[in-house]
Amino acid sequence: MTQTIHIAPRLIVPDPDHASAFYQDALGAEQVFRAPLGDDGRPAMIDHRIGDSSFQLSPAVTAWGWLSPSDLGGSAVLLEIEVADPDAVGERMLAHGAEVVIPIENRPYGKRSGRIRDPFGHLWIITGELR
Repeated sequence: MTQTIHIAPRLIVPDPDHASAFYQDALGAEQVFRAPLGDDGRPAMIDHRIGDSSFQLSPAVTAWGWLSPSDLGGSAVLLEIEVADPDAVGERMLAHGAEVVIPIENRPYGKRSGRIRDPFGHLWIITGELR
């Protein structure tokens, strides 16, 4: 029996709506589902798709152990996204408030890649083919 498994990271952020707008604008993510937390309209979870991959956003809720990178003093996870044009994706992320950790450039292991910290503290490896 073959089992299909799909892992979808849930990124904890201070403001899921603001983060959702960033990922849509910077990465081309599509918002596919939004679950409200309560009467205040704040989301408990926002589900996104980029190509065949998905990820979710949720607010930081200390009582539940949902801590954002700023609560932890940094990100404990690296998210890697392989794209046709890493430079263009990196530039869009920077234009929307991200910062360069490691510049995107050709690497000796045969990829063009670099590391970007998004405005919410999550670390992204942006990678693609050499140019």
